[in-house]
This record gives sequence, C-alpha cells and structure tokens, in this order.
Amino acid sequence: MKRSLALSAGIALAIPLALTGTAATAAPAPPPPQVRAENLVSPLKLAVDVGGSIYVTQNFAGQLTKIARDGTQTPLYTSENGAEVGGVSAFLGTVYFTETVIDPNIGPVESYLKKIDRHGNVSDLADIRAYENQANPDAKAQYGFTDLPADCLAQVPAQIPGSYTGIQDSHPYATLGTPIGTVVADAGSNALFTVDRAGKVRTLAVLPPQPYVVDEAALALGLPECAIGYTYNFEPVPTDVELGPDGWLYVSLLPGGPEGPELGARGAVVKVNLLNGKVVPVASGLVTATDLAVTPGGDIYVAQLFGPHIGVIKKGTSEAVPFREATQGAAVEWGTKGIYATVNALSDPPAGQVVLLPF
Repeated sequence: MKRSLALSAGIALAIPLALTGTAATAAPAPPPPQVRAENLVSPLKLAVDVGGSIYVTQNFAGQLTKIARDGTQTPLYTSENGAEVGGVSAFLGTVYFTETVIDPNIGPVESYLKKIDRHGNVSDLADIRAYENQANPDAKAQYGFTDLPADCLAQVPAQIPGSYTGIQDSHPYATLGTPIGTVVADAGSNALFTVDRAGKVRTLAVLPPQPYVVDEAALALGLPECAIGYTYNFEPVPTDVELGPDGWLYVSLLPGGPEGPELGARGAVVKVNLLNGKVVPVASGLVTATDLAVTPGGDIYVAQLFGPHIGVIKKGTSEAVPFREATQGAAVEWGTKGIYATVNALSDPPAGQVVLLPF
C-alpha cells in the first residue's frame, strides 16, 4: 500500500436536510464528536474491545497505545527499529498487531504478526514476509493491460507497469481475531491470510484485480491516448477486514494505483467466505477506502481517507451515503453508542485524533 499525500487538518459535521412538503427544514445537528485522544502521529488503525478500551496505532511513529474508558493512555508497544506498527485488533483478551520494516528505497522488507496477551507479554506469532516470499499467492494474477495492442503498449511510460503478474511483496495492514485463527489483510500480497495459534500461515483468498476503463483523466498520468477505452487491471489492496453478522468477512479495498480521486472513486468493499475464500462484490464508488466497520445489523461504515466523509452502506444496498464529514478519516470501529474513528490522520504537524461519533 502506497503512503503519500497529506491534507489539511480538521473535522466538520454534516447537517442533513429533512423535507416536509415542499419546504426543506434543517434537521437537528448530530451530536458533536467526543475526542478520546489527540495529537497523534498517523493514527491509521483502531480497535475497541468488549470492555470499551480503545487501541490505536501511530503507524509511522511505530507505537501502539491503549486508551481506557476513563481516558487513561498506556503505551503497549514501541518499535525498537523504527518499523511501522499497525493492523491492531482485539479478540478474547488478546491484542493482535502488525510490524513492518520499511526500506525507504525499496519498500517493505520484513513484516510480522504480533500479539499481546492478557499479562502484557508481546510475542511474534508469524513471519508474514517469509510466507509471502515462499507462497506469493497472487503470482498468477494478471495486472495492467491484458489486450492493449503492442504498438500502444510500447508507448506506456516506464513508471506505469504495462502488463505484469503479482510480485513478492508484503505489507500486512489489518488483522482480525476469529475462532479459526487470526485473519491478516496484506496490502502488499493482495490477499487474506489466516494464522493459527501455532503461527502457521495459510492463504484464505487472493482478491480480484480492480478493473478501470481508461478515459481521458488517465492521460494526465502519462498513459497514451491510444489506451483510452482499454481496461487496466489495478491491484486489489486490502486495507481492513471485519466479520459480519452473516458470518462472512468484509474487506475494504484500494485500487493499487492513484489512491486519491484522480481517476474517480474506485475504492470498493467485498465480502469473503471465511471457510472457502469465495469473494463477492458488495459496494464500489468509494474514495480511498482505508477501513470499515460492520454493525450487528449489517450496515457497513467506511473510512475514506482522501474523501469528504465517513460513509455508510446500509444493509442490502451497494452505495455509500454520508454519515459524517471528516478530514482524513483513516479508521472506524463500531460501538453501541456510535462510531469510533481516527481523523486528521496524516496532518502535518501531527494532530491526529480518536473520536466517538455518536449515533
């Protein structure tokens, strides 16, 4: 998963309109956000346990922090080698998270799934990069152009891969504890893995490429005019995984290319069968879908990092509608009183917050 761009800080609330007759009247403003933590550096991942404690990662600072219900903050882990810390989740008293060593010149070079037990002991559960190097689950996936004429393909600039298959790359970005093991969404591998208690890694699902029919907007990125109308298969970059009330895994996806709105709203949500890895589309048209939360009733809340708001996909629908406006909303988690979210996640200077957005 590529990391770039930083937008202005701040969070605003949307005031919906209710129509009565022919006149529009303003509905009451939703309750204001309740700030649970602030001045955070890149808070890209969030978890809430059954007791109401919050776990937030400061990815680029390499830190994991617990926020108790009374607001007390306790550092749980700090990377000793400047690695990225992310992908936090909580399940049955254990906290899971990921640690990724990133070489600024070539990207992620090591990645691990770690856990913290009830007594605060930290241990490695699995070497995710080692598994990726051995298995490379998307090695047969075809990305880029598949039918572009050779003379046009030759005009595609070198910085845009014209046609290629999956490479060995690992950037575990989200985790989820389940009865069959910990599910890892790997944004480099374009796949979901399961890790059992002994640390054995298996591939659950390779996610499908995200097709984009080239239009004039892509010319600004360097694609030749002759490519217009042809399909470019972007990599499917999983950014979060959650268990729905129907027993399926729900996964947010970025397209593995421009992650802002340059080529339109191309983020998506899919669901994955936890037993056989079958992938089914749920929704599309999202801007930088970096996290999701699924309610017991089946509604899906989606953080859109470079979009204008946190969206909600109502059960049985395939389109997100605004829930709250948010600047750099990076992560969301469901709670009985509202949606927990991180906002201002990439602000400079750092001003990230954890907030509760009451229903």
